[in-house]
Amino acid sequence: MDDLHKHISKLREDFTNGTLNESDVNEDPFAQFEKWLQQAVDSKIHEVQAMHLSSVSLENKPSSRIVYLREFEKNTFSFYTNYNSKKAQELLKNPNAAITFFWPDLERQIRIEGTIEKTSVAQSDNYFNQRPYESKIGAWASEQSYLLSSRKELEQKVEQLKKQYKPETITRPEFWGGLILKANYYEFWQGRKSRLHDRICYEQENNIWKIKRIAP
Repeated sequence: MDDLHKHISKLREDFTNGTLNESDVNEDPFAQFEKWLQQAVDSKIHEVQAMHLSSVSLENKPSSRIVYLREFEKNTFSFYTNYNSKKAQELLKNPNAAITFFWPDLERQIRIEGTIEKTSVAQSDNYFNQRPYESKIGAWASEQSYLLSSRKELEQKVEQLKKQYKPETITRPEFWGGLILKANYYEFWQGRKSRLHDRICYEQENNIWKIKRIAP
């Protein structure tokens, strides 16, 4: 264990892939997000859609997990979940949230803050209908965040649901759907040598995005 502690404490990575200046970025943060996302896709980064979602409970306790970005347009970012899950209940009670994308191959990170609301019923239905049959069954089967007596309990429920719902008849459960983050803050991080990273942020002032550099 001591060797592991020493190993972790000595890990170092010097970032040398690029730079980020105020003159480099688009005046529109969403356009800048799309640019970096496209570059990440073109670089064939694994799990490029994975984002770290942070919520806060009414007791001011933070909670974080990885979810998948599924839709995005003009400062909005959508993902899907069980509305009875811990994260959904936290987000619907306290809508302040943050998402983070980290692409180590590009030495880049994007932080986005905003508020959460449900997507429309039509949007949730449309996304659910595009999912594979097994994923649709999974949405019905999992009482997300609730206790299970065993793995077998979940597997038995899946088999029961497969008998109840056929691929051509299964519809979205009312307790499952989309959540959308509406952005009010962006930060673009480019790793630099000696931990002197570039951090360019966008803040809204009178409905105008202001570009600022902050210290690493």
